[in-house]
Amino acid sequence: MLQQMIGYIERQSFGVCTYLADRFNISLAKLRLFFIYSSFLAVGFPIVFYLLAGIVLDIRRYIRFRRRSSVWEQ
Repeated sequence: MLQQMIGYIERQSFGVCTYLADRFNISLAKLRLFFIYSSFLAVGFPIVFYLLAGIVLDIRRYIRFRRRSSVWEQ
């Protein structure tokens, strides 16, 4: 049950923590804990950052997908 819930959350999330962990070569679990603890300490600012970063990453994926959708580039 817990694994199904974790899998659902990971599929529905923006992937911000995964992107940042890969980009800076740090542990994904530590980065997620950092977001959780800092959101309690900073009264929700990391949540706003997470949402904005998620929107930016989605826009980047959309632009990258639209740019590669040409027949000649495949």
